[in-house]
Amino acid sequence: MSASSSDFKPLLSQSVGYGVVVGVGFFFAGVMLILTYLQSRYTDMSPGSSEEFTSASRNVKPGLVCCGIVSAWTWSATLLQSSTAAYTFGISGPWWYGVGGTIQLAIFGMVAAKVKMNANGAHTFLEIVQVRFGTGPHLLFTFYGFLCNLVVCGSLLLGGSATVTALTGMNTDAACMLLPIGIAVYVLVGGLRATFICDWSHTVILFVIIYIVEPFSGTSQETEGVSGLYDLLQAAAVTTPVEGNQNGSYLTMKSNQGLVFGAATILSGFAGIFCDQGYWQRSIASHPTSTTKAYMLGGLSWFAVPFAFASCLGLAARGLINNPKFPTYPSPLSASQTSAGLAAPAAAAVLMGKGGAVAVLLVVFMAVTSAASAELIGVSSLLLIQSQTIHFYSIYRTYFRPNAKGPEIVKVSHYFICFWAVWMGAWAVILNKVGVDLGWLFYVQGVVLSPAVIPVALTVSWSKLTKPAVILGPILGAILGMAAWMIGCWKILGSINITNLANPYSAVCSGLTGLLFSGIITVGLSLCKPANYDFKGTRAIVNLDGTDTSSSDDEKTEEGHGEVNAIDVVNREVIVLVDGNVVDVFVLKEGFKRAAWYSLALTLIVTIAVPLPMFFSHYVYSKPFYTFWVSVSIIWVLLSGIFSVLLPVWESRQEMFDIIVGVNKSLRRSKGTIVRA
Repeated sequence: MSASSSDFKPLLSQSVGYGVVVGVGFFFAGVMLILTYLQSRYTDMSPGSSEEFTSASRNVKPGLVCCGIVSAWTWSATLLQSSTAAYTFGISGPWWYGVGGTIQLAIFGMVAAKVKMNANGAHTFLEIVQVRFGTGPHLLFTFYGFLCNLVVCGSLLLGGSATVTALTGMNTDAACMLLPIGIAVYVLVGGLRATFICDWSHTVILFVIIYIVEPFSGTSQETEGVSGLYDLLQAAAVTTPVEGNQNGSYLTMKSNQGLVFGAATILSGFAGIFCDQGYWQRSIASHPTSTTKAYMLGGLSWFAVPFAFASCLGLAARGLINNPKFPTYPSPLSASQTSAGLAAPAAAAVLMGKGGAVAVLLVVFMAVTSAASAELIGVSSLLLIQSQTIHFYSIYRTYFRPNAKGPEIVKVSHYFICFWAVWMGAWAVILNKVGVDLGWLFYVQGVVLSPAVIPVALTVSWSKLTKPAVILGPILGAILGMAAWMIGCWKILGSINITNLANPYSAVCSGLTGLLFSGIITVGLSLCKPANYDFKGTRAIVNLDGTDTSSSDDEKTEEGHGEVNAIDVVNREVIVLVDGNVVDVFVLKEGFKRAAWYSLALTLIVTIAVPLPMFFSHYVYSKPFYTFWVSVSIIWVLLSGIFSVLLPVWESRQEMFDIIVGVNKSLRRSKGTIVRA
């Protein structure tokens, strides 16, 4: 772009950008090295074990899993796209973004409970698919797994690099390539549990910055407090009214665009969670008795992040457009700048100057690194966010080295982490060069992934599911979804092009069609000739550090695939865990019921009880109600910080005490050796 009034003026130097991208990344790598050493020396958990490396020995406590969920689901889009929604069509945007990620976590809590009941020894959802249905469905869902990883990696790096470039002037391609490098280092050395710990440190920084930034929108002299920001938003409704909003206001839930955005976000959220190995990894890594609790806390805690962050910075960006400190003053953000997610950085720059720019830079960097580490950990079968390596592990052990044991799995995982770190940077550069940005990927995610959601969830939870149904459901759903995408784009927007395909309306047409029809086809075909699978095969999936998992000809399940020899033997009454402890299956069934009631109640509250009465009543917020709304977001995010930051510390107090005692003993022995010498 040539120099114009719409250029986003960087507040920081390029050296700051490179320092954060490279320096902070390697700082966390150093922290992981220290934590890994302490863990290996002073506890009985070693990342050299593939079970510890890929699934954290399946005993992670709910507070740390909750923290990991918040960290993993806080993508750059969580902060930037939610703020863009608030900037574009007002206060409904942050709410609907929160809804679009929270109800899926609640519903996935039910799936997580079923994983513990029916496949407690599994490491990836692909492993479950392969054992139950064989090669065809396994390859189909491997495609969806990698497609999810590509979409998420692109979203993370494009959003993060756009923010770094806008605030520091750093080259976008360089940011895309350098961001994954430091992440790969600490993933390599720490394994899944160390990644959880790093998630905790990321989450601490995330909440600290939110606690710092949010009060500024209500106390800054630029907005003149909450009351002043309300007046600025009212004025913005006059000068730049929102089409489809009541009176063009930014302070109403009666927003047609907001409602469609909510639908698109819900579809994108289902696709992003159910097809992402990172969330399956968390359910696998958690202790069986606390899985549903962790997902309940995680969903509620995560909601506050986009709700509070975007209600603060997204709305402030809209109200402060005419402020001389606004980075594109006297012009508003351009369409490309808005789609790239620059509303939040712009508002922070006005409210806090260079300090605000640094805060947003750090918080977006934390979001990118924590989510990207999950991507990489997937490959090493760690518990974090994405499942790159996880998928590779499933392919490697299934098709290349069936007898591979723990040490070899860890070694191969390390190789693939290095490969994927380079590839995800290159992939982001490719997307940037062809003009794809964060906003485009956000909407298209639901389009391309939603056909796989229901079939993959039923794989671990429904005994009547059949192999033909699990293959044809996603394929036919994808075909119908693609057709609806093109037709909807053409009929609603008048033409089919790259920009229109990522419009919320066309994205909803496709995502909803793919999700519903794949589910109808999958369930319908299964009911025509239902299976009666008893889950013995999936319950017998083996510990990676234990015996061979190869099938024998005389051990065949109903679907025609061999059962596997197992260390974690599961029967109808109890589950014997890796550490020898026993969990009653009745306890897990009760957890599933709690998750079902919780997800139903939460869905009804956040999607119907709160927003729809205000939508249909066409209510425009009064100043007192807006103040109350802001107060709710502040209280919610404070409680989220307690669950995500303080609860893990309390739960791990014994382990931390053991490490401190061990270090103290080592230091005393060292001093004694020196004195004797």
